[in-house]
Amino acid sequence: MLNPDKITEAEPDMNVMDAIYGRHSVRSYTPRKIDKAVIQKLLEAAAHAPSAMDEEAWAFAVIQDAGSGAVLMLGYMNREALAATLASRRVTFWSRSKQRLWIKGETSGHFLDLVAIAADCDHDALLILARPAGPACHTGTPTCWGADAPRADAAGVAFLNTLERIIDDRLTRQPDGSYTAKLVAEGTRRVAQKVGEEGLELALAGVAQADAEVIGEAADLLYHTVLLLKVRDLSLTRVIAELKARHEAAGTLARDGSRTE
Repeated sequence: MLNPDKITEAEPDMNVMDAIYGRHSVRSYTPRKIDKAVIQKLLEAAAHAPSAMDEEAWAFAVIQDAGSGAVLMLGYMNREALAATLASRRVTFWSRSKQRLWIKGETSGHFLDLVAIAADCDHDALLILARPAGPACHTGTPTCWGADAPRADAAGVAFLNTLERIIDDRLTRQPDGSYTAKLVAEGTRRVAQKVGEEGLELALAGVAQADAEVIGEAADLLYHTVLLLKVRDLSLTRVIAELKARHEAAGTLARDGSRTE
């Protein structure tokens, strides 16, 4: 049985997509809460048929970048939109102005690829994690809150996730003049050597150079570390998980009187 509180990745069901997109009848939707039972029906409909669900209910859908954590936009979903999203793995809304299903990116190509969905505690809003294929806003900004939108402290650190995607792109496309592609072509040993070199340069800068040089060398070390992880088919996510596990273990030991960080 599907869990109405947390929906994670699943394979697209193209038969469901055909059933949904083939029935664009215009109807009016009355704003009201989608409770857990209705969400369960939505999920079941994504695997079976959409006809059994409450046709008037809709919920707010908050879209969050699965990589950076940025809040991208707010939309509205009815039962057809949620079923379509689950089936196609592309975020689909109900357009109140057009009175039809609206696939985000259907005109611009800036789709939102679904990663996960969760309902809130009152079951009247959805949190949707997605990977954007381009700017989320029709004005061209990454989010619908403009270029000067407030940013959480973690937003800067989240760029490391973007860096991983940039490295992936370089290794996939192999563009002419790419330092990343050239270094990886020289083998894992050479990439590891660069990590060692950059680590030493950072240590020396930390002792004898100005702050700007320390920052520059730290950036070089981070970049080459991410690259080495990628070459080894590893990710920063696993490194962060290890740090978190160590922190939690240290906290447990500290409570036992054995050790603190």
